[in-house]
Amino acid sequence: MAKQLREPEEALYPAPVVLVTCIDEKGRSNIITLAWVGIICSEPPMIGISIRPSRYSNSLIKESKEFVVNIPTVDLLRKVDYCGTVSGKTVDKFKEAGFTPESAAKVRSSLIKECPVNIECKLKQQLTLGVHDLFLGEVVAIHTTEEILNEEGKIDYAKAKPLVFNQGEYWNLGKKLENYGFSQGRIKEIPFKSELIGEDQVVA
Repeated sequence: MAKQLREPEEALYPAPVVLVTCIDEKGRSNIITLAWVGIICSEPPMIGISIRPSRYSNSLIKESKEFVVNIPTVDLLRKVDYCGTVSGKTVDKFKEAGFTPESAAKVRSSLIKECPVNIECKLKQQLTLGVHDLFLGEVVAIHTTEEILNEEGKIDYAKAKPLVFNQGEYWNLGKKLENYGFSQGRIKEIPFKSELIGEDQVVA
């Protein structure tokens, strides 16, 4: 199969769609829709989010040194898209989108009640890249609704119904295929912890 050579672009896919909440100096929470988000460390658990300097939430996170990553469901798609198309400088996105703010445990920024998973983060480092600033946040608390958990207390992604972003398009996720390590005949269920990877295991 022939391959086409393309110019550099944001070709990595899929990217998780999240709603990040942050807070201003007067205690008002804002929401921004992001897809440039990812896990960057497991111990301590850390998440990286990228935001253009021109965005209102960029300055709020720089000043407050914290943020919350709220993971929405496909049912919230219209509200998710709305929060990425208007500015928190002039719009109360909680009110206009119909989201419910909830108090966090370790940070001042609000959680979004309608999102089944909320990840509280404290800013550890900020990097200025090209047209985006990268914020590295250490996870200090996680909230999950019981309805999306399986019998083992793990998140059931079929119930969580997350969104992904693919070069301008929103997509949902399909079914589960296999567990990590299945190609090597490893155990069927493995907690994703780095200490479980021994010297005798093949690690990419």
